[in-house]
Amino acid sequence: MSKMPANQTRSRVKARNNVLNRPEFMSLNQPLKSVTAEARGTARRPSQRTQPSQNQTSENAQNESAENNKDNKELPEEDCMQLNPSFKGIAINSLLAIDICLSKRIGVCAHTTSSWGSVRSMVKLLALTGHGIPWIFGTIVCLTRSNTLAGQEVLVNLLLALLLDVMTVAGMQKLVKRKGPWEMPPSFLDYLAMDIYSFPAAHASRAAMVSKFLLAHLVLAVPLRILLVLWAVLVGISRVVLGRHHLTDVGCGFALGFLHYTLVEMVWLSSNTCQTLISIGTFNWSPFY
Repeated sequence: MSKMPANQTRSRVKARNNVLNRPEFMSLNQPLKSVTAEARGTARRPSQRTQPSQNQTSENAQNESAENNKDNKELPEEDCMQLNPSFKGIAINSLLAIDICLSKRIGVCAHTTSSWGSVRSMVKLLALTGHGIPWIFGTIVCLTRSNTLAGQEVLVNLLLALLLDVMTVAGMQKLVKRKGPWEMPPSFLDYLAMDIYSFPAAHASRAAMVSKFLLAHLVLAVPLRILLVLWAVLVGISRVVLGRHHLTDVGCGFALGFLHYTLVEMVWLSSNTCQTLISIGTFNWSPFY
């Protein structure tokens, strides 16, 4: 028999003694790609079967984080200012909170069950004296019965001021859409005068404009002048007591009434213009011939 070389015998002995050649370690001798692929396959199967909820929660968390990042990137500057308000914003919000709190406390006649609910009817009657509908119809009636040119001139300009006040206040209320402190529904006359919202206070604006107008164009005694100013102030306060307006609504209403009076004085209609308007309104065309 031929003898095997010494090198081959030595290699066979090493192969037999090598632990990795045993059956339980045969998988370690396979290529890395197949081992990793099988390991991934075996790792995915139990995770998909036993832990679907964890995968879903992780995916939802990733989606939420991605959406939050997008929202943070797309936030407008106004929202960023709300998250980090400035000193001006804090001051304005504080003043509005104080305004609402004081207005609710002063609204002692907001309901019949309020602390001053027994005098609610009297306060409503006082507030009615500053309503736009009675003033407009009253001015028209006085204009039809006036026989002097000076009286007709004053009444026509007063009617113009009342219409200007109604339209301006209605436009501002429609633009701001601020509700009252007690959010009470408007009455039928309020719908006619387009006095639906709270800011600015139409009664206060009208009372301030009418009182200033009458003080400037009527000769009144001192007690009557004091009563006229007191009436305008009480009309504005009555709206807060009834719970229909805030204090700032009444204050802005007073300022707006003075502005309306100034505008009417700037565009004051002459006597001839007033007679022309009266002739058009009464369908009397004699001035044109």
